[in-house]
Amino acid sequence: MTILGRLAALGFALFVSWAAFAQPSSFSYPAKPVRIICAFPVGGIADIYARIIGQRIAESWGQPVLVENRTGAGGTIAAETVAKSPPDGYTLVMGAVGTHAVNVSLFAKLPYDPVKDFAAMALVLEAEGLLVVHPSVPANSVGELIALARAKPGGLTFASAGMGTASHLAGELFKTMAKLDMTHVPYKGNVPAITELLAGQTSLLFATMPTVLPQAKAGKLRALATIGRARAAATPELPTVGEALPGFEVNNWIGLFAPAGTPAEIVQRWNAETMRIMASPEIQARLPNEGARFAPNTPEQFASFVKSEIAKWAPVVKASGARID
Repeated sequence: MTILGRLAALGFALFVSWAAFAQPSSFSYPAKPVRIICAFPVGGIADIYARIIGQRIAESWGQPVLVENRTGAGGTIAAETVAKSPPDGYTLVMGAVGTHAVNVSLFAKLPYDPVKDFAAMALVLEAEGLLVVHPSVPANSVGELIALARAKPGGLTFASAGMGTASHLAGELFKTMAKLDMTHVPYKGNVPAITELLAGQTSLLFATMPTVLPQAKAGKLRALATIGRARAAATPELPTVGEALPGFEVNNWIGLFAPAGTPAEIVQRWNAETMRIMASPEIQARLPNEGARFAPNTPEQFASFVKSEIAKWAPVVKASGARID
């Protein structure tokens, strides 16, 4: 080989070495355990799917994925922790409609910006919801319920799991869109709200399907409709509220977020793995039984969805008068 050829070969070798050294660290990601901070308690649907996704990804990538539950303040503690973490892909949050769409309008001083402070990774699922009434309420459809409420202004009460919760805002949205006068009765959680509805102390409730479907099937409550954009696979016989009240749609969703500035390669990798896991036959078979649904999405689509949810819930929160200082 000529001297010129040797120099060329040496130059190429040096270039290859430099290029390998200069590759972004995300190419070796993950090189250590990853944390998913869940804004909700152990056993809830957000916690369950954070653990399912974490376990499957740990098996695929060869690094532990640890789930840490940090509840309180409507999920703001968990969300703030991740918003202020290094944008290296090692600290994520399993957020929800509350943490990333409602709280920005509900809290007077939210310690994070749900759009600017996060990189939206993947919309994991949407939890199906039901509109249920106590059997004593003389309404067998959404149309009949609306007519009854208009005939008796202030005569119907709707329970919720508390001020600013999804069940509260669903009721407020229903009131606003149907132009009804109903009284809100907040409780400290879903369990007492359902208990009081079963006892006939309130008239109706918007709740996630798993929490009230068993009582509806047992005849203790009457399910009038689902509250999402489409009929639920678990209850195909039930119409949506939107079929009687066009435009009504409540998505009680959960999704994965990373701190803003997280490398795009990492965001895309998490999205691809989450989509693979959620689309697996095993998960697809269990979702209807859990009152949930999944739709494939990209990080860009999820980010756009979050912005639309913020815009949707802002006027509802304002009309409800709910505010946390």
